[in-house]
Amino acid sequence: MNLLILKQISILSAIAGIMLALVTVIPYIGFLSFMTLILFLSALIIVYLKQNDLIGIINVREGCLYGALIGFVSFIAFSIVYTPISMILGWIFPSYTQGVLRFFLNSFGSFVVMFLLMIMMAGLSALFNGFTGLVTAWVYELITGIKKENGQNNSIDFEIK
Repeated sequence: MNLLILKQISILSAIAGIMLALVTVIPYIGFLSFMTLILFLSALIIVYLKQNDLIGIINVREGCLYGALIGFVSFIAFSIVYTPISMILGWIFPSYTQGVLRFFLNSFGSFVVMFLLMIMMAGLSALFNGFTGLVTAWVYELITGIKKENGQNNSIDFEIK
């Protein structure tokens, strides 16, 4: 594993999580963006990295690990941005249905419960996105016919022009 690739993936997934948090606040689009965050975000980021030649040949194991990292980091960034926005909107507009989160900050115990739910959902997102990353890497292997041999480091860190 290359540390530079892991940093790039973490930054891209945090940015994607923040953007999806801002979109999820919109009531009718929120469900689609939340399901994209939970299920398909790793495939989108891996395809983006492959199209821009930021990662080289990856095997199925690396695709699974990258997907799990994308899922966990993006959901944590999503929760950090979405929770305060949803609580503020719930206080301003009492009919805002997603403002249920405003009840979690009444006591320290409910804050701990909210934090534990956030970590649990981030783990669930990592699981689903890990599988999606695995499938994405497998499809790339299937389409290109190129497999990464054991012991090879075919990753592209950066390109000097």
